[in-house]
Amino acid sequence: MNARMYAVTPAVEAGWRALLEHITQEARVPLTYVPYPAPQPLEQLWARGDLGSVFMCGYPIALGLAAVTPIAAPIPRARWAAHRAVYRSDLIVRQDAPYLALEDTFGARAGWTVEHSQSGFNAFRHHLLAYRTPQRPALYAEMVGNLLTARNVLDAVREGRIDVGPLDAYWHLLIARHAPHLTAGIRVLTSTPVTPMPAFVAAAAAPADMVARLRAAFTRAAQRPWFGPFADLLLLEGFAEASAAAFAPLLQWDAEAQAAGFGLPA
Repeated sequence: MNARMYAVTPAVEAGWRALLEHITQEARVPLTYVPYPAPQPLEQLWARGDLGSVFMCGYPIALGLAAVTPIAAPIPRARWAAHRAVYRSDLIVRQDAPYLALEDTFGARAGWTVEHSQSGFNAFRHHLLAYRTPQRPALYAEMVGNLLTARNVLDAVREGRIDVGPLDAYWHLLIARHAPHLTAGIRVLTSTPVTPMPAFVAAAAAPADMVARLRAAFTRAAQRPWFGPFADLLLLEGFAEASAAAFAPLLQWDAEAQAAGFGLPA
């Protein structure tokens, strides 16, 4: 098991680890937490055959980047989530930047994380697609790709290396709560539409009864007396069942961008 995607600080990762231990014990599924810090490539983690409960973004699930079975996804404690297992991308700029709307950033510098990321790539590209015209096929003077992580996007904006970038909104909530000095100098210009939240997944070859027990333990976790402290630490309402079918619509966003000749944000 691993929660690298939302392990925004060591204390938060410890919280995820403890929460997963409660859930897997209740499911009677013995799993070991394996740390996997950045910049190690997530693709290699997701390809492991011994995945039991590991966070994976929905876009690579839809792309079939690894053979996995989605189990359950977090329900963020956020108004924009509306009690659903969804998230979005916050398009952030420096607090002192002159931009009042996303259109004001056109002609400046933007960035993205990795091509298989929903929050750091696919959502941003889809959002920009509406602003492109035949006369203006590229919106930015410079686009910095392969920043890899949400933290790198945040740091690039804070340090002025890019002017705007996409930040996973749930990751943003967590880092603002647990390391507020990192977000004090940035603000959100706008946010993309919500899409299904990244899910904990198991390897596709995992026994069906194991997956079923884990799914039940995740979705019942919010009812357990031990859940409260984790809910406060991780800004969680609970977990909802996740399925591969729920992520399939993300491929439509990719298809629309490819059809428009917008393979990469620009």
